[in-house]
Amino acid sequence: MDSTTIIFGVTISVIIAGLAGWLIYLQRKATVEESNKADSSKVLQLQAYERLILVVSRIALPNVISRVNMPNMGVRDMQTLMIHAIKEEFDYNITQQIYVTTAAWEAVKNLKEQNMLAVNQLASSLPPTATGLDLNKLVLDYVMNDRKGNLHEVVAEVLSYEAKKML
Repeated sequence: MDSTTIIFGVTISVIIAGLAGWLIYLQRKATVEESNKADSSKVLQLQAYERLILVVSRIALPNVISRVNMPNMGVRDMQTLMIHAIKEEFDYNITQQIYVTTAAWEAVKNLKEQNMLAVNQLASSLPPTATGLDLNKLVLDYVMNDRKGNLHEVVAEVLSYEAKKML
């Protein structure tokens, strides 16, 4: 063998080893990027569950009352204010449904609807001359004495359970 053949053989070997190394590098890089993508997706999902637990807390009837409490207001005005507060909180967080399961989102949506229905029904049971304080008392009584009044606790537990499953 002459030196040209040896140099040619070594050069080909180096090129093949370099290409193999480059392919291995690209494969590992793709795996790492895929792993990072999955991790960032998981972070977004966990943040969505965290945000929805906060929403559930904020649209819980006792918390709505404490935020919008104006006892001297008329019953219809207080009803409108409470409904508006619930809708606004829900609408502000509507995009979170992208990151959570359908069941979790439906639970939050049902809580919103149930709370609005309860406020409307309780307000309609009062005379037009009643005050916001009367409505607040009636709503708090409903929360304390009716199982549906504590639906926010059940929804929060469901969301918490689903978030913990992701960890």
